[in-house]
Amino acid sequence: MNRRSFLVSSLAAAVPLRADTNDIARLSLAEAAAKLRAKSLTPIQLVEACLSQIDTYNSKVNAFITVTRAQALADAKRLAGETARGPLHGIPVALKDNVDTAGVRTTAASAVFDNRIPDEDAEVTRRLKAAGAIVIGKTNLHEFANGGTSVVSYFGPVRNPWALDRHPGGSSGGSGAAVAMDMAYGALGTDTGGSIRTPASLCGIVGLKPTHGLVSIRGIVPLVWTLDHCGPMTRTVEDSAMLLQALAGYDKGDLHSIERPIPNYVAEMKKPVSELRLGVLRVPFFDHVEPDAAKPIEDAVALLAKMTKSQKDAVLPDTRGASLGGEMYAYHEDLYKTSSGRYQIQVRRGLARGGEAKAFEYVKGWRRLMTLRRTIGDWFDQQGVDLLVLPTMRRAPRAVDEAIKLAESEKPRNPELANTSEFNVLGIPAITVPCGFNAKGIPIGIMIVGRPWDEGRVLALAHQFERATEWHKAKPPLKPDTPVPALKVDSAD
Repeated sequence: MNRRSFLVSSLAAAVPLRADTNDIARLSLAEAAAKLRAKSLTPIQLVEACLSQIDTYNSKVNAFITVTRAQALADAKRLAGETARGPLHGIPVALKDNVDTAGVRTTAASAVFDNRIPDEDAEVTRRLKAAGAIVIGKTNLHEFANGGTSVVSYFGPVRNPWALDRHPGGSSGGSGAAVAMDMAYGALGTDTGGSIRTPASLCGIVGLKPTHGLVSIRGIVPLVWTLDHCGPMTRTVEDSAMLLQALAGYDKGDLHSIERPIPNYVAEMKKPVSELRLGVLRVPFFDHVEPDAAKPIEDAVALLAKMTKSQKDAVLPDTRGASLGGEMYAYHEDLYKTSSGRYQIQVRRGLARGGEAKAFEYVKGWRRLMTLRRTIGDWFDQQGVDLLVLPTMRRAPRAVDEAIKLAESEKPRNPELANTSEFNVLGIPAITVPCGFNAKGIPIGIMIVGRPWDEGRVLALAHQFERATEWHKAKPPLKPDTPVPALKVDSAD
C-alpha cells in the first residue's frame, strides 16, 4: 500500500533538551522511583522529561504511534497529590500499541485498526494504572506483532536508535527504541516468538518474557494466543522485576492465565546465584553467530560460569510438531474476509495460509506443545541444570530497506527469531541483557532461561551479570541533528 505519513497525536515540534531534563530522563525506573519517594522529583517532572525526549527523537526512530501528552500530564498532576500506591506510583511507561487502552486508539500498527478505540483497558494496562504508573503513549510495532523487524507498519518503520539505517528488532521495536532513547522509564512488549527479547537485544536494553500464564494477555490484540506472552522492557534488570511485580497474577477472564503464588521479584532478584547450575545451549543456538559477536557472547558465558556452581552443555528437547496453524487466522477471519486489502503484504500472506489450516493438524500440534510444557521441568532435572544461557540473536540487524524488501518477498524468512521462538513453545521464562557490541556498534544480548515459574532465579543471575558489567549503561549515539536515512523502497499493495 502507499505509505501513509506518520502521525503522532499532540506531538510538538522538536526542541533542544535542557541538561537537567536530560538527566531526569536518563534515570532508571528504580532510580526515578527512589527520587519520587524522597520528593526530590515529582511525577510531572518525569513526564515532562520523557515528553522532551519524544519531542526531540521520535521523528527519527518512529517509536510512538500515539503520545498521550495531555492525559499523562493530567495523571501526573493528580498522582502528585495522592499517597503513593507503590514503587510505580508516578512513573511514566509506554505500552505497545496492541495493548488495549480505554478511550485511546489501539491500532496494532495496521490500517485495519486505524481508528479502533477500545472501551476497556487490557488487564495489564489496568494493573499498571492501579499501581500508579502513567501511560505516556502507545508504541509502534510490526503489524499485528507478526514479524521480527518492526519495519512492516502502517505508520512507517521503526528505526534502531544505535544505527538509524538498521531495524530495531521486533515485533516490539517501538517499545525497545522508546526505552533506549529515554522516552519512558519502561515499556510493555509482547512476545510470540521473541518479540520482546529481539528488540531489547538490538536496542541495548533488558527484555523479559515471563512464563506463559503468569501475565494476563486479555485485552491484547493476539497473534497466536497459545504462544503470546506480555512482559517488561526496561533499562535494568531491577526495573523489569519492579514492572513484573505489578503485571503478574491470575486473571479469571484470561483463558491462558494460571493461578500461582506471586513472590517478591525484587527480593528474589537479590538472592545469591553461586549454587546454581548453568546449561549452555550450544546446538544449534551458537551456529552461524557472526564473528564479531562471538567473543562478547563467549565472554558473557565465561563470566556467568564464574558466578554459578557449574556449567555444562545442554540440548533442548525437540519442539518440532508443536505448530498451531490457523490460530492467528481464527482471530482475523471476519476482518480478513472484509478488509484483506488493508493488511500489509507479509501479514496478508500469512493469513491466507492460516485459512487453509486443518483442524486435525492443529489438535496434534496443540497436544505436542502441551506435552512439552508439562515435561520441560523434568528435562531440567534430567539435564542437571537450573538455568540456560545462549545468544539472544545470531546476527546483526539488516538495513531497514533490506528488511522491507525481504518481508514483501514471496518467501520471507524470519531469522531474527531463530534463537528465541523455542521458549515460546515451551512457555518458560527468558530474559535478555546487554553483553557487548558488534564491530558496527550495534548492541548484543545474552539470554538466560529458566524453569517454568522460575522468574526469580532468571532475574537473579541476570542481575548479578549486570552488576558485574557496564554494558547496560551505554547510550545510543543519536543526536538531535542526526539525519534520518531516506527510504529507498516503498510498500506496495
